[in-house]
Amino acid sequence: MSSTNPISLYIHLPWCVRKCPYCDFNSHVSKKPIPESEYIECLIADLQNDLTRYAIARPLQTIFMGGGTPSLFSPASIAKILTAVDQHWGIPTGTEITLEANPGTVEQAKFTGFLAAGINRLSIGVQSFQDDKLKTLGRIHDGQAAHSAFQAARDAGFKNINLDLMFGLPKQSISEGLADLQTAIDLQPEHLSWYQLTLEPNTVFYKKPPILPDIDLIDELQIQGQELLKQKGYPQYEISAYAQHGRQCRHNLNYWQFGDYVGIGAGAHGKITLANGDVRRTRKLQQPESYLKARAENFVGATRCSPFLAEEKTIDEQNICFEYLLNALRLNQAIDLEHMQQRTRLSNDIILSLLQEAINREFIIVENNKIIKTKLGAQFLNNLLELFL
Repeated sequence: MSSTNPISLYIHLPWCVRKCPYCDFNSHVSKKPIPESEYIECLIADLQNDLTRYAIARPLQTIFMGGGTPSLFSPASIAKILTAVDQHWGIPTGTEITLEANPGTVEQAKFTGFLAAGINRLSIGVQSFQDDKLKTLGRIHDGQAAHSAFQAARDAGFKNINLDLMFGLPKQSISEGLADLQTAIDLQPEHLSWYQLTLEPNTVFYKKPPILPDIDLIDELQIQGQELLKQKGYPQYEISAYAQHGRQCRHNLNYWQFGDYVGIGAGAHGKITLANGDVRRTRKLQQPESYLKARAENFVGATRCSPFLAEEKTIDEQNICFEYLLNALRLNQAIDLEHMQQRTRLSNDIILSLLQEAINREFIIVENNKIIKTKLGAQFLNNLLELFL
């Protein structure tokens, strides 16, 4: 039931200094100064509206500020939104509160301010430590800036840091990819997100594809990299997530385990289980200008129609199995059938009938009330998921 499902908060801050050619996120380059104060007021109104509209009374589990480049915002603005979240919802002691930051947009004083504002986990978008690769990726920082940003975060007092790192970059060799990974490991972050560069639709790289390494080279790099991470104390717990003991990202684990989350900000997505058991997907207005205008039009406070809402739909029985597995199968751990029943509201018989084809193809096995990916299922995860579409 909705009263027991964990719930998180995602806050989207959509502006960037430059749009990276591989990025398909809802991010925007502003030719004018970012309207920080106005946008924070919109976020607060958006949050109040959702809390009322969906009658949310469950305790908040985690907060994640993503983008865009959230570190472009001032510590004062970050403090203001977190204060409002605490006032209107409540932030329990020990809540994981993450902010995404890019090297080149922060310095120690700013990190110190973020820590004082209430941020206790940073996710730093390094992507590579090699200058030529960073230039190809359109990043605004170089390798030295990446090192400096990490050290500045440590000096400011952050004890929980994730580094984002890509592999399979244009003209990248296995030795270069492993050197990048080793450099990140040597910094000893608590968490590493190590993921393959993919060419997503609606990106510059998709329209003008760079020449990527051969797939066999990428596969070998991934195998060697995963072994290196394991040896260095970063076991894999999700497709592209590796962490020291006890340092898994609690916010992302909630996504992958089909928990609920409120999404506020331009283009933010949400998933909310209502008191009657219905599961709703929400999406807010994508363009920052439209999002800002929604509050200016003085519709704030309505409980029947959110001014910030672009789309809202109930997930039907046919799709909820796919959506659950799309998330849960990313994790290395087995899936508990009782957990799937509780989160999807599907009966055990329906779940087993939907899983039968995947079992027949030896993508999964079901034993002791657990759904377990086979090696074949892990290798062909996309094919596995297509069975549930």
